[in-house]
Amino acid sequence: MLLLYEHPLSSYAQKVKIALREKNLPFRAELPATFGTGQADGPLAAANPRAEVPVLIDGELRIFESTVILEYLEERWPEPPLLPDDPAARAAARMTEDVCDTQYDAVNWGFGEILWFRRAQGELADHLRAQAARQTRVLQDWLEARLGEAEFFGGERFGWADAAAAPMVNRSAHYGLGPKPGSPLARWHARVAERASVAATFAEFDLAAAQMTAAAELLTTGGRRREYRDHRLEWMVKSGGIEVVRAGLRAGNIRFPWPDGSEPGGKSS
Repeated sequence: MLLLYEHPLSSYAQKVKIALREKNLPFRAELPATFGTGQADGPLAAANPRAEVPVLIDGELRIFESTVILEYLEERWPEPPLLPDDPAARAAARMTEDVCDTQYDAVNWGFGEILWFRRAQGELADHLRAQAARQTRVLQDWLEARLGEAEFFGGERFGWADAAAAPMVNRSAHYGLGPKPGSPLARWHARVAERASVAATFAEFDLAAAQMTAAAELLTTGGRRREYRDHRLEWMVKSGGIEVVRAGLRAGNIRFPWPDGSEPGGKSS
């Protein structure tokens, strides 16, 4: 059986779980004990030097990075396919995934930093929430234009782009920033949420989200160090949250991706 290191709130892990379920592949999901701590030892760091989820373990094989995992699943278990046959349609699916994985994830993550981890208060929090809401609308309009009036992003068949976009749009909806009621994207969200693969994944998200009230305490007690990586760091800075980054550096409760002065298998600095 496949093993997936994951966190139910991770949109990247959700994308992989949807793909696994669409392909009817049995797997066991596990939240690594060291996830979010920045520790450079343990099974997660041994499988992925970045100590990030998701990681797929297939026998002796360790695969990290959600897109690479999807490519592996598609190549090893091609039926049912997630990518369309036409090369242009495949490129379109991959572009949709890339925007979701970078721009959309960054906005959702930034909103979560304020909602769940209370990185900002008062006017700064209001400003960052407003930036996230505005940018979410831009991204949803872009997705809606790509969807058109089709059932799914690939046309009549659920596929790669749907698996990538579903966790992003659903997280926005959880934040109260979902698609406009009655819009094609809102109807698509309702439609995909009824699929068994997506419904199970969303249920796991909901359960984990309900437990996030204690998230801010994990930061203040040193239990977690949030990773400010590439597009997420960019979002916080460009959206006016540079003081959030400075405060996190002073408090020592943010971290940056590997390599950061420590080596896999060693101790985190």
